[in-house]
Amino acid sequence: MLAVRRSTEQDLGRIMEIYAYARQFMAAHGNPSQWGPTNWPPEALIRRDIEGGNSYVCVEMDANDDMQQSDSGRVVGTFFFRQGKDAEPGYRRIEDGRWLEDSPYGVVHRVAADGSVKGIGSFCLNWAYEQCGHLRIDTHGDNLVMQGLLSKLGFVRCGTIYVEEDDNPRIAYEKV
Repeated sequence: MLAVRRSTEQDLGRIMEIYAYARQFMAAHGNPSQWGPTNWPPEALIRRDIEGGNSYVCVEMDANDDMQQSDSGRVVGTFFFRQGKDAEPGYRRIEDGRWLEDSPYGVVHRVAADGSVKGIGSFCLNWAYEQCGHLRIDTHGDNLVMQGLLSKLGFVRCGTIYVEEDDNPRIAYEKV
């Protein structure tokens, strides 16, 4: 059984292992430049995400695990999630299209899994969508795996956005 919980400081090492695996996976699947050249995401950013309550982990639970305990389950995935009217300031400007709706939304960034359990990306994105019913996300043009997943889950391609980390355009998606 899978579950989602907020990340804790104790999860940091495992989260960074998962991102290292994700960088290798992306490079092997035709997307070496999204996170690879900058060793993205940096540990300092993940620490801020945890402190801000925006970092989440996906855990594989055994029948005996107690979701109330912060150390229950084996961490198999991680992601950033925040919601609000302007959850992602970088999404204010969108080119070559437009957002579907202007209501408060949730934003997901940095979805990654350790490869040990199938369906972690779908599980995490579906969980985030259930929290707010309006979700936005972006991905690199070379990230065909994520583009396929977003299409499969009913996200609509809305245009192009840019992020602070680099000058590479990102494909913006939304699900309402």
